[in-house]
Amino acid sequence: MPSTVTEIPSADPAVVAAHYAARLSFETDCWDVHHALSTGLTDFVLVDVRGPQLFERAHVPGAINLPHGKMTERKMGEWPDDTLFVVYCAGPHCNGTDRAALRLGRLGRRVKVMIGGMTGWADEGFAVATGR
Repeated sequence: MPSTVTEIPSADPAVVAAHYAARLSFETDCWDVHHALSTGLTDFVLVDVRGPQLFERAHVPGAINLPHGKMTERKMGEWPDDTLFVVYCAGPHCNGTDRAALRLGRLGRRVKVMIGGMTGWADEGFAVATGR
């Protein structure tokens, strides 16, 4: 009798590779964002999609505050069309990143979600900024 782990066969390695390559095209993590910011390899715009009060209390250094409801074609026109936006919100319990990614996608913009959000950032022990 197989275990519950093996009762459903694992995917073919090529399918596994395709799945995770696709997944990583949609998301990044706090560690990779921190590394990019720390080394000056910031080839994206980091966007905190929470409300202004939460942003002022604490946010990832270098992030801008732009709630998903304020993401309009006119506003996003402030950046070149090929800009990659990395969005985050409070954490895994918040769907603000999904709403922002959906909005940006509908506006024809490139976007990745920083998984973990502020919760993940804090879990990694990274410093936060305060104020506007």
